[in-house]
Amino acid sequence: MEVIVERAAALDVHKAQVTACVRVPAGRKRVQEVVQFQTTVRGLLTLRDWLRAYRVRQVAMEATGVYWKPVWAVLEDDFELLLVNARHVKQVPGRKTDISDAAWLCQLLEAGLLKASFVPPKPIRQLRQLTRYRKALIKERQREANRLHKALEDTGIKLDCVATDILGVSGRAMLDALCQGTTDPEVLADLARGKLRKKLPALKEALEGRFDSLHALLVGSILAHLDFLDEQIERLSEAIEEQLRPFRPAVELLRSLDGIETRTAQNILAEIGVDMSVFPSAAHLASWAGQCPGNDQSAGKRRSGHTRKGSKWLNDALKDAAMAAIRTNDSYLQAQYQRLRPRVGHGRALGAVKHSIICTCWHMLTTGELYRDLGGDYFRRRDPERQTRRLVAQLEALGHTVTLKEAA
Repeated sequence: MEVIVERAAALDVHKAQVTACVRVPAGRKRVQEVVQFQTTVRGLLTLRDWLRAYRVRQVAMEATGVYWKPVWAVLEDDFELLLVNARHVKQVPGRKTDISDAAWLCQLLEAGLLKASFVPPKPIRQLRQLTRYRKALIKERQREANRLHKALEDTGIKLDCVATDILGVSGRAMLDALCQGTTDPEVLADLARGKLRKKLPALKEALEGRFDSLHALLVGSILAHLDFLDEQIERLSEAIEEQLRPFRPAVELLRSLDGIETRTAQNILAEIGVDMSVFPSAAHLASWAGQCPGNDQSAGKRRSGHTRKGSKWLNDALKDAAMAAIRTNDSYLQAQYQRLRPRVGHGRALGAVKHSIICTCWHMLTTGELYRDLGGDYFRRRDPERQTRRLVAQLEALGHTVTLKEAA
């Protein structure tokens, strides 16, 4: 293979050790050296000095779980790093060792045959850690709230059948009173506030149950855990706001799009970053995010249209945005969903909306322009003749004879 990178290095990364291979020129030949290092900080610093001694310019490594991250953090300031997909650099069958893996990866690098995966800059990676952990805590809070509902079902108390939110001000006051030993339905119902006081008779009936000391311990523990999670989510949100201060204009740009609020905008930026120059086009970003149909065709037949796997965190954020967008009346995204759903179903129609959202994000972050909605009547205005033919066909299918006349 033709040598493109004169001084190349590749790393086979594991939890406790990293196998490094360098290929450098030595006269008219090329020599190869393979050494193993520990993944402790001292070991990685030794690896960095070893690579410097060979005057290596590019270093490639596979995306192995989370083990590549500390290696990347130590080396990123001194070398041009490439993180590659392990599926794209499969080893030759029958030659599977750490040394052969590193050597094969190094040969591919020196021949210029590796395609680097997207790794955002350090500030975005730090933001990504915060947003992902916050999302995990939010999901845990949802699970804990579900446990609370199940615990109340076991007591026979039907508070959730009367109160919309049992963790609101009124519901929380009643639950705290129950945990403290108050079981009189009238006393508990009198803790209602606001509009809930109009439902006092229903509340008194719903709060009759068998709430004993065991239930008080269980519900009290769940409420304490919910309070802890709320506190941690709030702390993380404050840290995210501080981390996003330099990127505040980008957050406002995304918030102009239907369905995207502040928290969703923060999650999207943490996954794709703010520099769209790493993605040549909106289609490249959609493909990287796993938000476009797959392309599997052979002998003139298309075998599968499944989307590729992308970031699950980004997919969750886009799904939240899409679900909110299709509920925004008289909007383009709602019209797109309603137009596709009868033909392809909810899942694919929602996928098309997510694709539109991620492509729109690319254009807004590239141009710096706010989102301008095309309107819910866009598809009717785009081709009025087609819309007319469709409506006429529907009327004729119902047994009507249609005669069209131009309006004055």
